[in-house]
Amino acid sequence: MKKEIQVFDYADVILKNVARGVLLTTAAGGRVNTMTISWGTLGIEWGKPIFTVFVRESRFTKGLLDRSGEFTINVPYGNVDPRILGFCGSKSGRDVDKLAALGLTPVPSEHVAAPGLRELPLTLECRVVYRQAQDGAAITAENRKKYYPQEVGGEFPGANCDYHTAYYGEIVGAYLLED
Repeated sequence: MKKEIQVFDYADVILKNVARGVLLTTAAGGRVNTMTISWGTLGIEWGKPIFTVFVRESRFTKGLLDRSGEFTINVPYGNVDPRILGFCGSKSGRDVDKLAALGLTPVPSEHVAAPGLRELPLTLECRVVYRQAQDGAAITAENRKKYYPQEVGGEFPGANCDYHTAYYGEIVGAYLLED
């Protein structure tokens, strides 16, 4: 069962979890992929509730997101297996079906093609309304050195040479999945 929520009533829960990790799930061409993210923002732009995600250029998720223009944010709420975030942050969807490998349960969304995930029950459904590739020259030298080391290839799951694309997703649905 889905219990509709007012997203800003849960802003503290969402943002605290972003720092620890949430899942970004997208679907295109018959493929669903989810990945752990710990960079994201919640706010208002153009008078709309927005969740902004940042996805590195080399990520499998980026190709799906570019094709679909939609995603869900799946936030841990209650008792969640912490191994989910670790696995989804270290494995590529190019190589493994993460949902199948972890036994995650996709739940059809109301407004977007990407599913929610029963195991991470606080769900935001988002439609991309703006995207922007980062300009490496505009990033401080300190942050470039720390987060974009040019000697580390894009296949490395942590800091690497790839810059991000920011995707501004209008939140078109928000709910808690309840049993």
